[in-house]
Amino acid sequence: MPSKRRLRWAALPLGVVAAVALAGCTTAEQHGYLPGFVEGGPATTNQTERVSSLWVNSWIVLLAVGVITWGLMGWAAIAYRRRKGQTGLPVQMRYNMPIEIFYTIVPLILVVGMFFFTARDQEEIETKWDNPDVEITAIAKQWAWDFQYNGEEEDNSDAVWTMGIQAQPNANGDIDQSQLPTLVLPVDKKVTINLQSRDVIHSFWIIDFLYKKDMYIGKDNSWSFIPTREGEYKGKCAELCGEYHSMMLFNVKVVSQAEYDAYLDSLEEKGNTGDITDEYDRLSNYPGTTEKTDSTEGEE
Repeated sequence: MPSKRRLRWAALPLGVVAAVALAGCTTAEQHGYLPGFVEGGPATTNQTERVSSLWVNSWIVLLAVGVITWGLMGWAAIAYRRRKGQTGLPVQMRYNMPIEIFYTIVPLILVVGMFFFTARDQEEIETKWDNPDVEITAIAKQWAWDFQYNGEEEDNSDAVWTMGIQAQPNANGDIDQSQLPTLVLPVDKKVTINLQSRDVIHSFWIIDFLYKKDMYIGKDNSWSFIPTREGEYKGKCAELCGEYHSMMLFNVKVVSQAEYDAYLDSLEEKGNTGDITDEYDRLSNYPGTTEKTDSTEGEE
């Protein structure tokens, strides 16, 4: 039987090889090939690294469990295979209490552990800024997006907005990206996006930001984060919402504060001002009424 010293010397080169292999991983490999990362640059938001770590570490644990399980299955298949000359069924065991306790407790620990880390990270991601630098209302509708950049007035009379249309494919199916709704965000600023639906359930998903939020009519959600890398990103609805769900796309531009301010000024110059969040609600009328009302007025 080899001594402990020999085992240590045998393990040393394996450890060195593993360390070198891990050090040589690219940024994409280190983050589980998720989008949102570039070589030598920051992640897309202050939360992207957290989501990536949860994903990668979960896979490491699951892979370790898988390797152990597959190894035990292989060992059992070989160790207890039918030998030459054997006939009939092998000896049957009614139960093995230590093994049954083991395969009950270990999965329970794994499930509780993964729930804990997921709940911890989700609570952090879901925390809303008390005083965001920028507050935007994203409104989902079949099958496009409106974006309102809220102002400081309570009635949003100083807000500016853009109204989008669904993707316009040509004869070859290519999308004209310039016609897609565009959400503009300032880099390194606290952003809160209030999420509303005008009709059915939608889901707001900026792919490279590694997070999405569902949008329900009558229940507004929000998402707070800090965009940390300038660039252009893709967004889409991630909840099947009807015939043209696949056309419900939008662009995201993360720009400098000066570019962001200039963009808001351009919207104001176009006359896109005021609060639009209630102007085009699809379900603004009660059954039996002919005009928008918030009471019994207007009933026929």
